[in-house]
Amino acid sequence: MSGRSRVRIAAATALALACTASGTWAQSLADAMVLAYRSSPLLAQQRNLLRADDEDVAQAVAALRPTIRYLAETRLDDTTSGVPGTLGSTTSSTLGLVVDYTLIDGGQRAFRIGATKEAVLAARWSLLQVEQQVLGAAVDAYLALALAVRTVDVREANLRLLDTQLQAARDRFEVGEVTRTDVAIAESRLAAARSSLAAARGQVDIGREAYRLATGELPSGTLSSLPPMPELPPSVERAQALAVQVNPTIKALQHNVVAGDLLVQVAEANRLPTISLQGTVGITSDGGPERRSLSLQGSGPIYTGGNLSSLSRQAVAQVNATRAQLAQQARVVTDAVGRAWAALQVSKAQVAASDQQIRAAQLAFEGFREEASLGARTTLDVLDAEQELLDARVLRLEAETQLQGALYDVLAAIGLLTTDHLGLAVERYDPTEYYNAVRTAPATRAQPSARGNRLDRVLNRFGRD
Repeated sequence: MSGRSRVRIAAATALALACTASGTWAQSLADAMVLAYRSSPLLAQQRNLLRADDEDVAQAVAALRPTIRYLAETRLDDTTSGVPGTLGSTTSSTLGLVVDYTLIDGGQRAFRIGATKEAVLAARWSLLQVEQQVLGAAVDAYLALALAVRTVDVREANLRLLDTQLQAARDRFEVGEVTRTDVAIAESRLAAARSSLAAARGQVDIGREAYRLATGELPSGTLSSLPPMPELPPSVERAQALAVQVNPTIKALQHNVVAGDLLVQVAEANRLPTISLQGTVGITSDGGPERRSLSLQGSGPIYTGGNLSSLSRQAVAQVNATRAQLAQQARVVTDAVGRAWAALQVSKAQVAASDQQIRAAQLAFEGFREEASLGARTTLDVLDAEQELLDARVLRLEAETQLQGALYDVLAAIGLLTTDHLGLAVERYDPTEYYNAVRTAPATRAQPSARGNRLDRVLNRFGRD
């Protein structure tokens, strides 16, 4: 795509997070997107629909060629004359070939070929849009799983800290520095932390299933830290302008408009005369002479009851509807980019605020804990400060995850969430290979390329799984 920034996303960094007791899993975000691209049944479905559109071109091209058909006939003739002793009937058989060739049709076939080619180009952009959806689902699943795992890590650390606080409260109770109430409060907070940890681990299990839905596999290995953020246009205005130029839904509709214009020409050509040539050759079973004929036929509409006018008006209305849809889609895409950009700015502000909140909560917690050791603060004060610190850390994780998701949402809204733009290490599907194999309407079954065979084997393997 000319005119756009060719920013390549880096592979996930090697820094791994600590893993929970329930297991270790997942790869990098790039790995998740690669898995999704290779195994997606949605992509397999869209690729086959694209191949079906390719065959429309082949069928339109085939209409330019003559057709040859065989003709076989067996006839029973009644020869009864009413005279006693005469035979009642005779049979004869005819075998022949008929060749039909349309010489002139007012340009209908040429217009249909152009329309089908435009429909193929639109389907290719639709395939790219499905690719964005598949990669976007992989991003969402990966980020949700990463957030769940990191939340478990934070809550485990909090549980260990609360356990230490409870032991300290019990020790101080033994020497009479605090009351039984302080110990009970610490026990209550520890129980609540265990409940929250169990819920967080449950979210990890849910995240693993969502990951499998998006990628076709359960996560395995170690969960890498989040990758460097992809580069975006410098402003929302630049992003919106780029989206109008490269967004797959807009590009698909543009080709559909061109196809609609050509179909209007087809409807107009229906009024023009058609000239065709027909040749016949045949033999009979009675040994008669070989029959040969050649005819030139011309036909054209005189009165169709208003059907042709209706077809023309219908074609015009349909292409105008597609134009209106294109104009609306440009607004929708511009709005989507603006919304995603705004969400990105909000996420950035939330991350910065969360960092400040963590620093302040950390200082408050350390101060309260020191003052409690001197008897100036109660156990509840310390536990409240620790809870605020925990909440700040969890909010920081959520804000960072939302920031990552917002970045990819902006890419998707523009139309750049693709394997090509992200530089993912995959063997990309080439939609032109099948098209080139069938566009001339070969008489034999098209043979996919070696790359196509490999991709089909991968898709079939995941389909069986």
